[in-house]
Amino acid sequence: MSPTGYPHGIAEAKIAHTLSLFVDQHKLGHVLVGEVGIYIRRNPDTIRGADVIYISAERLSQAKSKSYLDVAPELVVEVLSPGDRWSDVTDKIDEYFSIGVQVVWIADPRQRQIFEYRSPTQVKRFKADETLSGGDILPGFEISVATLFET
Repeated sequence: MSPTGYPHGIAEAKIAHTLSLFVDQHKLGHVLVGEVGIYIRRNPDTIRGADVIYISAERLSQAKSKSYLDVAPELVVEVLSPGDRWSDVTDKIDEYFSIGVQVVWIADPRQRQIFEYRSPTQVKRFKADETLSGGDILPGFEISVATLFET
């Protein structure tokens, strides 16, 4: 995998930082970054690396593996890079929902927007002038989408 560009890094860092502040303040669980491995299938093992995830303390307490997550996080965030193909992104979305992820955010730094998936077919687009919320997974969390892409 090629390294990402700086717009990807800015978006990933801002999303993780903003989520971490909220999650830590409310003692909800953990926000993880760095292509954290998540088991998508076992025997043979298939692992996906997510840009940012939120996993509640309750779900994390169910993990048996000491390396990759064998419990689905509630939220997965993928930040698009210029070379990403949409077909690959939708494959990831399908895989995340197949293991029990509740919400997937696809962040698009170039267009300054976030696509929120509640299922592989239920999607809502949030533009830069709109507010993204944590919904039922992170009640009370809200952020201006533009803030996540400021350089």
